[in-house]
Amino acid sequence: MKWNKLGRGTLASILSLALVSVTACSRDYVLAYVYVTTAKPLTGSSPNGGVSAYAVDYQIGSLTPLADSPIQAGRNPVTLVATPNGLNLYVVNHDDSSVGEYSIGTDGKIYLQNTYNVTGSMATAIAIDAAGKFLYVTFTYQLGPNGQQLYSPASPGPGGVTIFPINGDGSLGTPSTLKVGNNPVGIVVSRPPAGGTAVFAYVLDQEAPPKATVLGFSQNLTTGALTPTPGTVITTDATGKTVATGYGAGTTPSAIAEDPSARFVYITDEATNQLYGNLVGNNGSLVPMTNGPFATGIFPVGVTIDPRGKFLYVANFSSSTVGAYAIDVASGTPVGSVGSASTLVDTAPTCVTIEPALGIYAYSSNNLASTVSALKLDPHNGGLSQVQNTPFPSSGLPTCAVAVANGSHPTQIIVE
Repeated sequence: MKWNKLGRGTLASILSLALVSVTACSRDYVLAYVYVTTAKPLTGSSPNGGVSAYAVDYQIGSLTPLADSPIQAGRNPVTLVATPNGLNLYVVNHDDSSVGEYSIGTDGKIYLQNTYNVTGSMATAIAIDAAGKFLYVTFTYQLGPNGQQLYSPASPGPGGVTIFPINGDGSLGTPSTLKVGNNPVGIVVSRPPAGGTAVFAYVLDQEAPPKATVLGFSQNLTTGALTPTPGTVITTDATGKTVATGYGAGTTPSAIAEDPSARFVYITDEATNQLYGNLVGNNGSLVPMTNGPFATGIFPVGVTIDPRGKFLYVANFSSSTVGAYAIDVASGTPVGSVGSASTLVDTAPTCVTIEPALGIYAYSSNNLASTVSALKLDPHNGGLSQVQNTPFPSSGLPTCAVAVANGSHPTQIIVE
């Protein structure tokens, strides 16, 4: 995404028209919707967590809870993703080893449609391809041929990725499984690069030090299947366990993100408080940036990139901050932006999401505070400032957040 090159007069006219539209229809005051997974049970009689839903105010970015929010999810929902068209939401329930499929109404409310089991146990992360055709869910432990539990915390073993085809109505089709190494905790699927068709996926495998790795795969655009890229090897050992090796990922990798141009991949390391940057080769292989790694706050656990691909944000759990970085267009180097070391949010942020309509409001899910912080980003340098009345309450123990544009709401400033 990029800024339109508009003259001041043209931009003023467009914004005036947008404001007229706002006064004509109250719904246009809502720029986007934010959805937050929360792990604490919604009621004393149920073990299930929920999804809190909010409307984003167009003018200041503040949050207003939607009616009937929070909506029930499964046990310990840990993360979520929305389809590119903004019509469906998928929630990962860790303890249920399941995915909840929700439809998103025109008023932003969500409605549970179906629940699907992943092909392993203890689901951890989720991603969707840019075409909205396939959903990828990582899980901690593989199952046996008859579905029996092979591994557990007491008897650790390898995990995998469940690959769901997405039907036209948002429902999920029959899944397949990709086996990977121990403890996959993150996944990202790229957009095709400019002028190309190749799509790559990267799985963050939090192996015990010093074996932490990121695994690269190329996507079959028809079936969604993933094939290892050069530098990624998946085999089995003498006991039949899957063994996976790939590219360096620090000591204890915690989160992964790729920029919209599909040229750079970034990984946070929660043990060393660092951010690792990688260049993406034409064949999907990863090459470390020569000037990395880069310092973060304490215990970074979440990373996201703004829709333009210009700025990167890290959720630092133990320092209760969101770090802001400007991405060098040529090299991908993340340079600390204005206020990057002092953007304080509420206690223990876990995820950062940026609304995709204007791309100027960011939201962090604050786990130990049971709140959501709202921030406004400076489009010139990526620096962050607090939004009025932040933070906003959520139900207990928020784990992650995602933002969805309100229909075709203002795209005058940001375009594909």
